[in-house]
Amino acid sequence: MTTGARRTWQPDVTVATIVARDGRLLCVEEMADGRPVLNQPAGHLEPNESLLEAALRETFEETGWHVRLTHFIGAYQWRVPGSDRHYLRMAFAAEPLQEVAGARLDDGILRALWLTPTELQAEVARHRSPLVWQVVADWLGGSRYPLALARQLA
Repeated sequence: MTTGARRTWQPDVTVATIVARDGRLLCVEEMADGRPVLNQPAGHLEPNESLLEAALRETFEETGWHVRLTHFIGAYQWRVPGSDRHYLRMAFAAEPLQEVAGARLDDGILRALWLTPTELQAEVARHRSPLVWQVVADWLGGSRYPLALARQLA
């Protein structure tokens, strides 16, 4: 680091949720950088919110589905090539509980859809980031940890 003013750096903390039903994964098609991309239900941690609360909120806001979190999948760190943008993603597994028909989805979300892992992998060129498939691959590989690993202290 150079001398002088200290530069403040902070990664974007995000959550993502793998929701599985009948061999399909709940995905979102959303606009990013002017093009439609595929992602898990995912988004930023908000102030005074636990990681678990953020995962539930983002899943509902982007898909209209209420879910029950079942496991922590893992923590992922990714820097956008050619930029200073840095993401720290916490990924969770969940089971679907109830879809709210007609729920208003977040701005930029085109639709929620259910894809098989094979269908999602075939669309790798449309993934929002490499985090999308890595989280799915880890989940498919059996990465399942207790939710207690994502602990919030008062």
